[in-house]
Amino acid sequence: MDSHQDDQQLKQRSTKSQQNEPLLQEQYNKSDQDTKMDKNTKSIRKQKAKQGLRSLTIALSIPLLLTLLDIFLFGSSYQYVSMKKPFWFPRLWALHLACLGSSFLMGLSAWLVWAEGGFHRQPMAMLLYLGQLGLSLAWDPVVFKAGATRVGLVLCMALFGVLIACVKAFKNVNPIAGNLVKPCLGWAVLLSLANLKLVYP
Repeated sequence: MDSHQDDQQLKQRSTKSQQNEPLLQEQYNKSDQDTKMDKNTKSIRKQKAKQGLRSLTIALSIPLLLTLLDIFLFGSSYQYVSMKKPFWFPRLWALHLACLGSSFLMGLSAWLVWAEGGFHRQPMAMLLYLGQLGLSLAWDPVVFKAGATRVGLVLCMALFGVLIACVKAFKNVNPIAGNLVKPCLGWAVLLSLANLKLVYP
């Protein structure tokens, strides 16, 4: 009698084990798929991070290198260095440093806009960025090398206007990008003061 009950219990356990095997296999397969998906997700994120870092490096290095080249070729001015200036007036090295800082901020803000797809949705934002870069690079050769100080003053006013337009255009895509442009307005004012002193020494 007891052996018969034991046989029945063994059969029931065997039956339950067989019934549970598909469930266990399904859970194992699901766990294996989740592990593969996690690995793929991490790989994709790592790849995107590398691409983002590469694009950020390009966005910052190009305007900085162009600005450094501009300063090296056209950034010296005996007239500006030798003329009498009040103590609060920016020295030549301060102008160059502010120019490099502005290039860095504009490159970073442009990268933020690009990362949001803003240059595709608003091509004018890209034109504004290139416009301010061109105007800022043109000032040194026009004023220091050609001596066209009045033309330089026009460039300063145009640069200030383009920077204001950049603030508005970039802010529509990414508010942080728009805010990063604002310190560059101070640099444009500084440049205008230096130019005025050259026009009216």
